[in-house]
Amino acid sequence: MVLYHTESKSATLERSNFMIRKYLYGTTFPTNAVVTDIPPSTEQLPFFETDSKGTFTYPLQNEDIVYGLGEQIRGINKRGWQYVSWNSDNPNHQEDTRSLYGAHNFILISGRQTFGAFFDNPGRMEFDIGYTHGNRMQIRAEKNDLTVYIITGQDEKHIVKQFRQLIGRSYVPPFWAFGYGQSRWGYQNEQDVRQVAQQYQAAGIPLDSIYLDIDYMQRYKDFTVDPERFPDLGKLVQDMRTQGIRLVPIIDAGVKIETGYDVYQEGVAHNYFCKNAEGKDFVGAVWPGRVHFPDFLQPEARDWFGKKYAVLTDLGIEGFWNDMNEPAIFYTEDRLAETCSEIQRLTAGNMGIDEYFAFTGMVAGLNGNKGDYDKFYHNVAGKMVKHSDVHNLYGMNMTRSAYEALREICPDKRTLFFSRSSYIGAHRYGGIWQGDNKSWWSHILQSMQQLPGLNMAGFLFTGSDTGGFGSDTTEDLMLRWLQYALFTPLFRNHSANGTRMQELYRFDTLHAAGEMVKIRYCLIPYLYSEFLKAALRDDMMFKPLAFDFPADHMAKETEDQLLIGDELMIAPVYKQNARGRYVYLPEEMMLVRMQTWDQIHTEILPKGHHYVDIALEELVFFIRQQKAIPFGRPARNTDCIDHSALQLLGYPGCTYELYADNGISPEPETSLSITTL
Repeated sequence: MVLYHTESKSATLERSNFMIRKYLYGTTFPTNAVVTDIPPSTEQLPFFETDSKGTFTYPLQNEDIVYGLGEQIRGINKRGWQYVSWNSDNPNHQEDTRSLYGAHNFILISGRQTFGAFFDNPGRMEFDIGYTHGNRMQIRAEKNDLTVYIITGQDEKHIVKQFRQLIGRSYVPPFWAFGYGQSRWGYQNEQDVRQVAQQYQAAGIPLDSIYLDIDYMQRYKDFTVDPERFPDLGKLVQDMRTQGIRLVPIIDAGVKIETGYDVYQEGVAHNYFCKNAEGKDFVGAVWPGRVHFPDFLQPEARDWFGKKYAVLTDLGIEGFWNDMNEPAIFYTEDRLAETCSEIQRLTAGNMGIDEYFAFTGMVAGLNGNKGDYDKFYHNVAGKMVKHSDVHNLYGMNMTRSAYEALREICPDKRTLFFSRSSYIGAHRYGGIWQGDNKSWWSHILQSMQQLPGLNMAGFLFTGSDTGGFGSDTTEDLMLRWLQYALFTPLFRNHSANGTRMQELYRFDTLHAAGEMVKIRYCLIPYLYSEFLKAALRDDMMFKPLAFDFPADHMAKETEDQLLIGDELMIAPVYKQNARGRYVYLPEEMMLVRMQTWDQIHTEILPKGHHYVDIALEELVFFIRQQKAIPFGRPARNTDCIDHSALQLLGYPGCTYELYADNGISPEPETSLSITTL
């Protein structure tokens, strides 16, 4: 049946007061992505053709731009590739990657017809956006059980605002979370942590948090602390706090199978773990070896697991990050046994090329094998639901588990919380980081290009692993990454065990790196203000240039620059050995140069194309025409920021509306202040 809608956008809006319409297909699963109840429409689905197989087809015109999909690879405009919504542990994301850590099924088509579409489905979905056929977008779910929301509006920003109102307000972290954080998988003991704090202080570089990866746990068991390597974590937390530093430990999804371990024992006793087809607790393998996975789709299991965070909040912990919650599975025992048996057969003789590639493929195929996700089930209101049908909800519900419990455990303050895996709706419970990346120049650009799509999907508190998580970083890469990341809400330097140590004090460029961090602290009042505005107004903090300059053809083509709020534009350097870059200004702007926080050079550049020299030690950004921003003084941590020392940086005679609150209240409105500077 053809259900293609041919009315113009204006005719659609004139015909109905509804800006958002809802369409049901098959048997839908309650994902909790949407907070506003909208009755299903009895009209035909507009814009798309559909068929009996559940394929949604849209004819693409040459001028059409497709925005969205949150955390995905490639450019801001998603045309030309095939994307798969299937939360995956994949740190080696390159141009041919199809799935990353989050599933964010919102797209915004801008062109002949401008509208948004949200495909609310917790299983595998494919978005073929001009990949198979350049003039055609085809969207299909593995099972045709989904809800489709169509959003129309005055323009792209209006459509995004409506969608954000549909899915609920974004999480607001504590103010201190906007400070600089140092992390590494490989801080083996208390002394390592103390040394990091000491070295940053000796270097005079501001620091607000040190992250604890899996090293702090006892045999990688959640909610445990290794008594030999961290003999008194509570005292360490207190000692760091007196220096203005918070410790932020990691929590993983898999629960180690070990007799006597309380989390394991309780989960088994109360049936809180996912089951296999025989009704027994499903066994996978992650860092601790054999694990069970909490059934986060059970409200009782969420409540139970979430309240375990009190083990660490009782020690003074004020922030957490959830990891491995796609969920990542290194292997299952039956698949490992089959693989070992087949490898033994392959290696029994002289391996030819076919046998060799079969051998390497089988080993690589153990990690995150899709077949393993078909092997376990969730108990949803007494009905067993196959995990692969709801796979993309797992990380979201782990985040929800922690958020809801911490609101009870720490009712009077916000807790920092962010996750690796997510689905739309998880933005209400915490932030996300953009996954395990690499120390590649291309990953600076990729992170920047993900920000608008993530903001569209409600994820405001986000950022990349500065300097890159995997591979070995370099001094120039770290400096350039700092110059980009100092504008993102989450500002964390994180690296993997076995890679080059990349704390800033280890580099010859120490002074320049320290100045970049100091500039970040001068900008925090502005960045926090813009974050609050975006959260409270259901707006985007990071926008493509075309959203504010829709009639500018070049703005639509520009994918390596972003607008921040209504005042700033950033154009980072993301190429090795570059000493400058081309920048397009869609209007007259003020160029700002800084090598130190207290030496600021500005000049007015006219609209148009410019080559801008940018030294390695230099930060460059742009203030929009007739705008100004608050700019403060550096501080050794966010507790020491002097909000009375703010001055306006920008065009003379301009004002700025500063949003601020006490930085800790669970509801920002209760302490919100709005000041015109």
